[in-house]
Amino acid sequence: MTFRRKLALTLMACVLWLVLWLIAAFQLFHNPPQAAPQQTDAVVVLGGVSAERLPVGLALRQQFGIQDLVVVTTGLPANAGSDEFCREHDGEPHLDCFRPDPLNTRGEAARLRDLAAERGWKSVTVVTSDYHVQRAGTLMKQCIAADVHMVGTEPQLSPAGWLRRFVVETGGLLDVWVRPEC
Repeated sequence: MTFRRKLALTLMACVLWLVLWLIAAFQLFHNPPQAAPQQTDAVVVLGGVSAERLPVGLALRQQFGIQDLVVVTTGLPANAGSDEFCREHDGEPHLDCFRPDPLNTRGEAARLRDLAAERGWKSVTVVTSDYHVQRAGTLMKQCIAADVHMVGTEPQLSPAGWLRRFVVETGGLLDVWVRPEC
């Protein structure tokens, strides 16, 4: 086999791999499978894009009459709405706000594991962005003894933004599979 032929086959294999990864990433992160929202013991709004996530969490809480609400604070600009919500509603019953340690999804899952055990929750609804549903859901289900129902929100991302999320979430999902503990 000539060098040119080997190079052509290698390039074709790389392009095929890239196309297959893009298809899988689109299904996992842009159009993730989700169950219909339902009554649970608590609604949890993960840290991140609060302008997108917090309104959905509040609406689900009201729609299903769920008492317990958990809102993650981060002190980061994208999460300013959730941070402000927690400051304004500090001390309200059935509201838990916390900053995870470490400041990532594993930190959120570890704290939620403790809250669910403390409160005796049998089920929780976790609100996050569509691109984060698979990774966060996998991690939450590994860490929390309660049934976890993931609800995704629709982010407004450019094609380049989606590509970046595909890369980040692919790496994160692989990490959660390789290191499944909280």
